[in-house]
Amino acid sequence: MERGVNMSDSIHSILKQYWGYDAFRPLQEDIIQSVLQGKDTLALMPTGGGKSVCFQVPAMAQEGICIVISPLIALMKDQIENLRSRGIEAIAIYSGMNYREVDIALDNCIFGKIKFLYIAPERFYSDLVSERIKYMKVNLFAIDEAHCISQWGYDFRPSYLQLSDLREAHANVPILALTASATPRVVEDIQERLNFRQKNVFSKSFARPNLGYMALYEENKMNRMLRIVKKIGGSGVIYVRNRRETQEVARFLLNHGVPSDYYHAGLTMKERESKQNSWTSNKTRVIVATNAFGMGIDKPDVRFVIHIDIPDSLEAYYQEAGRAGRDGKKAFPVLLYQQEDRDRLWKNFQESFPSVQFIQQVYHHLGNHYQIAYGAGKGITVDFDLVEFAKKYKLDVLPTMSALKFLERDGWLSLSDAVFIPSRFKFEIDFQELYKFQVEVAKYDPLIKAILRTYGGVFDFYVPINEFEFAKKLAVPYDMIVQMLEGLEKQQVGSYLKSTDKPQLTFLQSRVDYKNLYIDSEFIRERKEIKEEQIKAIYHFLDTKECRSNAILQYFGEMNADYCGECDLCLKRKHTEGIEAKIEQEIRVLLLEKSLSLHEIIDNITVGDDDKKIAILRELVDEDKLAKEGDNYIWKAN
Repeated sequence: MERGVNMSDSIHSILKQYWGYDAFRPLQEDIIQSVLQGKDTLALMPTGGGKSVCFQVPAMAQEGICIVISPLIALMKDQIENLRSRGIEAIAIYSGMNYREVDIALDNCIFGKIKFLYIAPERFYSDLVSERIKYMKVNLFAIDEAHCISQWGYDFRPSYLQLSDLREAHANVPILALTASATPRVVEDIQERLNFRQKNVFSKSFARPNLGYMALYEENKMNRMLRIVKKIGGSGVIYVRNRRETQEVARFLLNHGVPSDYYHAGLTMKERESKQNSWTSNKTRVIVATNAFGMGIDKPDVRFVIHIDIPDSLEAYYQEAGRAGRDGKKAFPVLLYQQEDRDRLWKNFQESFPSVQFIQQVYHHLGNHYQIAYGAGKGITVDFDLVEFAKKYKLDVLPTMSALKFLERDGWLSLSDAVFIPSRFKFEIDFQELYKFQVEVAKYDPLIKAILRTYGGVFDFYVPINEFEFAKKLAVPYDMIVQMLEGLEKQQVGSYLKSTDKPQLTFLQSRVDYKNLYIDSEFIRERKEIKEEQIKAIYHFLDTKECRSNAILQYFGEMNADYCGECDLCLKRKHTEGIEAKIEQEIRVLLLEKSLSLHEIIDNITVGDDDKKIAILRELVDEDKLAKEGDNYIWKAN
């Protein structure tokens, strides 16, 4: 196929065939044409704007494979399931997969019919991955959440820095970087760090005219939240700070007759799916969640998003608030806060930048925790429980988490997000040998038959398995299924990898004495300055007297926007202006009949307080609409 505009018919037919849409959303087609013309492209599209179509359609329009970089494993899994449901082959590589799993997956990308390979950015540190990519017929690199590559961004991830090496593997393959929110400085930085051959940005305005932003100082947040939920009606999300609060707030709403549920990353995959599906289908009206909830969820009829704590950046707030009103109808993002919340935000900011000595100490404890000898440990991946680790070594959680991020930035380790990774299984012998084994060791026969009936391709690659389902099918205890799977591995019949829902920590270098550990202190100082700017921006959003939407738009570089007319400040202004007009009208009617004293005028006006009435009287005198005769006022004929 030819590249560029001649593919217009092709991309429309692909959109219709696989996604069922007759037309692209605004900006999508422009971005796709840019990519098909081989241009490096940065797409700024607000949450819910249809970013994934921008790389999926051009990838389908060309021969070869599209490599997608995403830091969110849960989102990868959702997109892969979505593609497979449309008959498109897609796989993922992320932390928690062993060497052999990755090896097989990469071979399928080189020799198989895989159309999309999703990779977590930390996997690029692996020589296996970076080397094999060279042998793939790549048609596009798509970098999702591209703001993560910029140290000026709100969610800088050191693992993204490696992505500049993509150019070395395939010099002529275009890069499509996608993000929902980026300041002008971040926009420049993304293009520079990804080695764009020419600057090329497509951006949609950050304005969401149907959203009425509100930021309300409130001492009794729970009651105010309840009033908002009942007044607005419909489906909504309430964001809270921690897992404990998700349950407390959901219980409070249930006790007051609002069908609600809670959601956080500590739930099992099954629980999360069940709660999410119940909310998506409107069986549950309100979901109370940590910020683990929402990525990749495209529920159009969310009427409100309430934050009962202050997010730590305007970018984060804009993305989370933007989950409201995706159907274009009126919706309300509401932020409830107290002085205590502002103080806590500042304290957390200070604790997020530990000393170099503290970072070195955390590294030393990690080596001891996993019993790694000096000079060893390179490439080892382990389950990592931050809370358990911090408790064991009597460390505060927040500075410890920050220390890990700085260790990641300097190339000592990589840390993935917590996500449920199911158990996997693969037969390591061929069908004939397996049949012989079934005959010789009869106790495994029912399980082997169940695996073969349930999964295709189990001889070629690892398949996700559910031990509970097999226990139910075979009417045996769960523990027995696990023992049998472990037995098959011991006898080298198969490979069995157990499920995990913990973050994965990988040591990228051999262990060194912590006193010789290099930490870039200048980078930490710069990051602290950037973070301080971000916190001041969220304070400005809270403190502005003008327009909430304007505060957001100006932060993202849109300087000449009109007032939105929908936020709490604009509505208050409209109300005030309405009262002023009404006071003037009443003064005019009163004084057309006869002259009155100041007190008589004030007593006879039916709206506004005394200060407002006196202020309007003064304005009317200044404008020469009123005149004074003795102690009384008269309306001057115009």
